[in-house]
Amino acid sequence: MDREREHIIADKTMLQVARATSMVFTPFSIPFLSFLVLFLFSYLRIMPIQYKLIVLGIVYCFTILTPTITIFLFRKINGFARQELSERKKRYVPILLTIISYVFCLLMMRRLNIPWYMTGIILVSLVVSIICIAVNLKWKLSEHMAGIGGVIGGLVSFSALFGYNPVGWLCLFILIAGILGSARIVLGHHTLGEVLSGFAVGLICALLVLHPVSNILFRVFLF
Repeated sequence: MDREREHIIADKTMLQVARATSMVFTPFSIPFLSFLVLFLFSYLRIMPIQYKLIVLGIVYCFTILTPTITIFLFRKINGFARQELSERKKRYVPILLTIISYVFCLLMMRRLNIPWYMTGIILVSLVVSIICIAVNLKWKLSEHMAGIGGVIGGLVSFSALFGYNPVGWLCLFILIAGILGSARIVLGHHTLGEVLSGFAVGLICALLVLHPVSNILFRVFLF
């Protein structure tokens, strides 16, 4: 009985850790966290604090606040529980609302003449969301893993752009990616294939949009 009880406690703890991990690294938070890391730990930290706060405010409003509020209203209007939105057929509207928010964020940043490598982060999120909604017609990708894959792709891209050594950050975020992917599987929201596919989509999109070798077409769009 004691051993069985220990297993039950361990399972509950694992589920709690998995839920906490999923909540911290939601797809909504990834762009904001990316900007935060960029402003705190790259040479961009020398930018005026007022400028950084304006950019962070715009990113927060359009990538976290607006999608959260609109999806919450969508849930309440339709009487959906939070868990129900993980079902493939009910994911279209939340992803579409997120895409609309990202489009407005991108337009706002372009209007303010924010550098392309910053607007590129939002463009990556937008492209990933569009791919997710397209794939969702037949299958389901892990948006959480797409987000963390985008972060890792962004680290590689920015290291090539700014000339810094990304190994430490890569080790950290690869570890986080492993924990996050495991959390999504433990919670039963995704299969291993959906987790790996989501990660690959985020990674490839970030490399294509942000890496200085491959992003010529996207830079034309961003300018």
